[in-house]
Amino acid sequence: MLNCVRPTFNMDMWPLLLLLVQLCLCSGYEGSGQYSYGDDEEWYFRTYQGTPWCAPIKYVKHGSVSCSAPTGQQHKNVMGTRCKIRCKQGYETQSSEVVCMASRRWSSNYACQEVRCPKLNMPVNGGYKCSDGSYFNSRCEFFCAPGFGLKGQKTTTCQHNKAWSAGVPTCVDMDPPKIKCPNLKDKWAEPGKLTARVTWDTPEGVDTADGILTDVVLKGKPSKSNFPEGLHKLSYTVFDRAGNKGSCRFTVRVRVRRCSQLFAPDNGYMNCDSDGDNYGATCSFKCTGGHELSGSAARVCQYGLTWSGTETKCSPMNINVGVRTAAALLDQFYEKRRLLIISAPTAANHNYRFQMTNLQHAQCGLDLRHVTVIEVVGTYPAQIGRIRHTVLPPGLALQLRYYWDSNHTHTHTHTHTHMHPYTSIFMRTFTDIIHPPAPHPNPNLNPLLTSTLKSCLHFQTVF
Repeated sequence: MLNCVRPTFNMDMWPLLLLLVQLCLCSGYEGSGQYSYGDDEEWYFRTYQGTPWCAPIKYVKHGSVSCSAPTGQQHKNVMGTRCKIRCKQGYETQSSEVVCMASRRWSSNYACQEVRCPKLNMPVNGGYKCSDGSYFNSRCEFFCAPGFGLKGQKTTTCQHNKAWSAGVPTCVDMDPPKIKCPNLKDKWAEPGKLTARVTWDTPEGVDTADGILTDVVLKGKPSKSNFPEGLHKLSYTVFDRAGNKGSCRFTVRVRVRRCSQLFAPDNGYMNCDSDGDNYGATCSFKCTGGHELSGSAARVCQYGLTWSGTETKCSPMNINVGVRTAAALLDQFYEKRRLLIISAPTAANHNYRFQMTNLQHAQCGLDLRHVTVIEVVGTYPAQIGRIRHTVLPPGLALQLRYYWDSNHTHTHTHTHTHMHPYTSIFMRTFTDIIHPPAPHPNPNLNPLLTSTLKSCLHFQTVF
């Protein structure tokens, strides 16, 4: 510390004296420039009352200062002195230039203060966190609530111009809703069917944003439907209020228990319901005319995937045409064979040809493959009776026609009656009721033979 000496001086030495006083201050002085009209300036004002000088600005924190006296004086704090203030980037001052006024105070605050950006708005359904509030160089990072996605810049920084480097983003519902489809086991078709009824609970979707769903759409058959055999692909799609959608997929597999494939026997044919070899399906067998069935007439596919019954065969019919009477011939067809008798005066008769054409299954829709046809063609004594390729004795052929004539004469005469051909509907009806009667003790006097012949001969075209 300097020892102050009071020299003798005149008024012209006043400026020099003031300089010495500044150098000899017991407490020292160092202006910070941080607080305008603060401790430094107040201290200087109290200490040097009556001195027309402002507190000197030696330096400005976070900035620089350049002062000039009005008359180029050496002292830069006399009245009228102007000081230009320059702040570092990120800092600002109230005024870029201050003037020492007659009040011995500077015209405005000259401290460099940190730049501060406007307060950020909080995004809806989201928020942000900053490294240093709203001050210069503070970096703020935005985030959204679960289920929402950020649309815009994720971060923003306070710049020296008091503006944020990016605007406030928005939190939008960008997360699709979630839905879980059912996991179904394979279903087996019911007996005799090729479909299975499949049931499941409709899944519920979940929206991770606001929890509100607008619609759930199923692509495919709904629950409790009958699904055919095979693999079926289905899917559910769920939508939220923002239009986002989520999907899931699942499959329904229907299986059918099946037996090994059956085949029609030789000289026979087979009709099956359902799909022919599935569990519960029934296959029936019939033999073509001139053959008779042995084994099972019908077989069912069982749960264990085996067929019921025994193997079906069609063996040639052993028709004895060497019998003496028509009754004995017809008795061979009793309850086990189907019979159709056709009588015509000549093979050239157009009705006869037409009726034989109608017997063809492909043309009239009547299946007579299992019916044995007896033809009696011609007139006595040149008439011919036959069963397929087997020729009947003339006596049997004559008896068959005699019994027909005796039951279809008009006015008790043997005048031939001409009949139009029957349609396939009538033919089917009458073949279904052909059941020859049981043998009579006296075949020549069998009282039911007439009705038997009547049923059989309903198919006669011309006699």
